[in-house]
This record gives sequence, structure tokens and C-alpha cells, in this order.
Amino acid sequence: MKTIYLQILALLFALPVFSQAQTEDASHGKAAKHGAKTTPVDPKTAEAVKAIESRMVQITGGTFTMGCVNPQDSECINWEKPRHTVTLSSFQIGKYDVTQKEWKAIMGTTPSGKYCAECPVVNVTWFEAQEFINKLNQVSGKNFRLPTEAEWEYAAKGGDKAHGYKYSGANEAETVAWYDSIISKEIHPVGQKKPNELGLYDMSGNVWQWCSDWFEPKYYSNSPSNNPTGPSPSKDRVVRGGSWWGPMRDCRVANRDKFEPEKKDDDVGFRLVSK
Repeated sequence: MKTIYLQILALLFALPVFSQAQTEDASHGKAAKHGAKTTPVDPKTAEAVKAIESRMVQITGGTFTMGCVNPQDSECINWEKPRHTVTLSSFQIGKYDVTQKEWKAIMGTTPSGKYCAECPVVNVTWFEAQEFINKLNQVSGKNFRLPTEAEWEYAAKGGDKAHGYKYSGANEAETVAWYDSIISKEIHPVGQKKPNELGLYDMSGNVWQWCSDWFEPKYYSNSPSNNPTGPSPSKDRVVRGGSWWGPMRDCRVANRDKFEPEKKDDDVGFRLVSK
């Protein structure tokens, strides 16, 4: 009996200690969780992220004919053949190319030479574009990426609102594109020409735009019909759209070209896509 009495007393004295230990452990856990320091986002970076997010345009998925708009067009080259049917899921794409102001806010650099805040960022390799996207995703918590070649062409052609134009938004290049026959041969701020059917600017001309796909000249002969993402790795990545430096024919929505991903030029930039 005495033994039981002593055991009960021992338990009563131990309870406050046990309870205090639990409280201390719990407090320590919360302190560790809620006391964790996070790096504050620079106001200019936050502003750039907000601007990028607000300029994303929703593109309704659908089925379209990829390749030459008019197979009889003498400007249509073998890379753009054969015409083939592609079906894409819905996605979002930037209303404009990524600007120098946005690049500077995210990356802290100005790679484009003479600074023009609202001009497309240029002189960035495919890999550097990926670095920008990775940092943007870290700050925004979103999942931005480069467009696939099929997504780019679908959007350039007007998506589910397409009118079958030769250039993105018109059959007259000068109304929608900056190219080498325009008097002022230099890069221009985004959004100065007419948009296409989806409200996208500069899908034709001003700067070439990096796509996520590797380039293969005969890819259209065996491309998947649903959400194609390009061929196996090769030497070059796809660029689309033409530029201020090149001829008008480069600005056609079906035109394809290639560029080594480790290289850069003053007429090559990029546009963002997200789901």
C-alpha cells in the first residue's frame, strides 16, 4: 500500500515537469517554423512580376493546321512542310515579348546594349532565357516557360479566332511587323503595331523569339498530332517571328528558323507561356 502511495506521489510531481517539457518543445517547434526568415522581394521585382502576370493572355486550345498558310506561296520552304493537323490544350501567352525593364527587375542586368525599358530584351541566349524564367518562377510561385513551337504558331495564327493571315494579324506586314524595309532599322518598344486576332503584339517582326523545341528540318513529317514538344535533342533551338533586321518573308506566321542555344544576337528575344 505504501509502495502504491509513493508511486502516486511520484506521478503527481512528474506531471508538471512533463507538461512543461511538452510546452517548451511545442513552442520551440512553432518558433522554428514561424521564426524562419524569408528574403524580402524588391519592390521593383514585385512590380515587374505583377506586370508580367497581368499581360498573360488566355488562349483557348483547339485544332489547327500547322505549316505553310498557302502551299502555293513561293516563300513557303521545305521546313514548313508538310501541312499537318495539330491539337493543343489551352495555355496562356504573353501579350508582349519580355521587355528590358522586366529583365532588369528580375536579373539585375541590362544585356541589350542601349537601354530601352519597353523594348524587348535581346542579346540573351536560350540558356539565359531559362535562367530568367527560373528566377521569375521562384519569385512568383508560378510555372512560366518558353512556348513550344506549336503553341507559338497557333497563337501567332490567331488561335480559335484565326482569319488565315500570312502575318500575325494581317496580310500586310507593315501593319503588324517591324522588319528591314521599314525606315527605322532598329529594335522598337513593344505594342506599337496592330495586334493579332488574340490581342498579341509583335508576333511578326521586331525580334525573333526563342521556343522550347529543338530544331529538326523534317520534323513536320512525323510530328505528334497532340501537344507536340519537338524532336530529339540536336544542335539548334527553334526561333520564330522574324525581326527588325531581317526581310519581310521572315515575319510570316509559318516561317521557321534555328539558332544555337548558346549564342545571342541583338534581334533575338523571347516571350513567356504558362498554363
